[in-house]
Amino acid sequence: MPKRSTWVFVGVGLVLSLFLAGFVSYYASSSPDGLEKVAGDQGFLANAQDSANANLPTAGYGIEGVESARLSGGLAGVLGVLVIAIIGFGMFWLIGRSNKSKAAKQDAGQVSA
Repeated sequence: MPKRSTWVFVGVGLVLSLFLAGFVSYYASSSPDGLEKVAGDQGFLANAQDSANANLPTAGYGIEGVESARLSGGLAGVLGVLVIAIIGFGMFWLIGRSNKSKAAKQDAGQVSA
């Protein structure tokens, strides 16, 4: 089990990420990103196509059906952080479980030898 200080660090990081995604993201620049800017400057922005994920409820950095742009963007950010955190914690849990299993098998092999 990780030390308490590790859990505090992870918890503070998660809370900070949720705050940034939920509140500070509203103040991000509304200017086009670098790729979109270059495409516009070079004249091939009109050839752009929607991605395969364009119909998802969270496409476009917002939540479909939420009228407030601030709330919509904040909720999308919080949802994104939570999904990535769940995936990340799940992966680390599986890796840790696998390592414990390997260590237990090694210990069992050394005892019987």
